[in-house]
Amino acid sequence: MLIECLPTGMFDSNCYIVYNNNEGIIIDAGVSTEEVMKVLDEKKIKIKYIVLTHVHIDHICHVDELREKTGAEVLVHENDSKKLLDPGLNGSGLYGQRMSFKAADRVLKDGDEISAGGINFEIIHTPGHSSGCICIKAENRLFTGDTLFKMARGRTDLGDGDEEEILFSIRNKLMTLDEKTIVYPGHGPATTIGAEKAYH
Repeated sequence: MLIECLPTGMFDSNCYIVYNNNEGIIIDAGVSTEEVMKVLDEKKIKIKYIVLTHVHIDHICHVDELREKTGAEVLVHENDSKKLLDPGLNGSGLYGQRMSFKAADRVLKDGDEISAGGINFEIIHTPGHSSGCICIKAENRLFTGDTLFKMARGRTDLGDGDEEEILFSIRNKLMTLDEKTIVYPGHGPATTIGAEKAYH
């Protein structure tokens, strides 16, 4: 499994390309389509899915362009699916942009599994930053969106964020994973579950 991190998205959001055998997925779509396609073309990667960890504007602003360019399906948790269509719910209205996006091709639930390039990805529903936040686990890698960062966690004062839910998600779903699990957050550098256990 190979991972490319593009940390140049809106509000410095991270976009990840996770692949093997020239097939993979994109996690979050806040980085310009041109930058993502440059990597895909150089490494000859075919994208099967674009998976959104949640539907806030800094993680989705290029999703329609990327879907068109790659032909990939867009996947999002069922609790966040309607937010793609609504500028008031996806956060773009807060910045005067009023952006709406096409509906997801498929909605996800906790425990779902998808595969690409021979890699199995497990969907872990981690509400709190938003009601539809997910983390995506592949082998000993965990992509946490805005649920968990290095020595921090996601804010809960936007939309349907909830302080108790994010604490439950982190303590009962993420901190129970193997301490050697490498965490790739939606913003900032990577960390490990072990390091975050010591902090949280």
